[in-house]
Amino acid sequence: MQIARVKLSSSDHLKVDEVARQIKEIAEKFGVSVSGPIPLPTKRMRIVTRKAPCGRGSETYERWEMRIHKRVLDITVNDRALRHIMRVEVPDGVHVEIELREK
Repeated sequence: MQIARVKLSSSDHLKVDEVARQIKEIAEKFGVSVSGPIPLPTKRMRIVTRKAPCGRGSETYERWEMRIHKRVLDITVNDRALRHIMRVEVPDGVHVEIELREK
């Protein structure tokens, strides 16, 4: 039996949750078993820069952070359900990866 692993990632957690909810609703509509969305650890990318360009003056820093939120869904393979899942409207900034695996 094959399963489709759907991986979602974005810097906006609300967009990721909305796409995951849509995918889960489609799978449940077709009677396909779904596990997830499983939240994965959030990746934090931090950048610290000095404010003064010349290096003189007080030592003040700016701290920038970008967070990448990830979700995983496992869906048993059904051709009709996968076709509808691939047609889901994905907002800008959300990365979707679908991988077929043997169970």
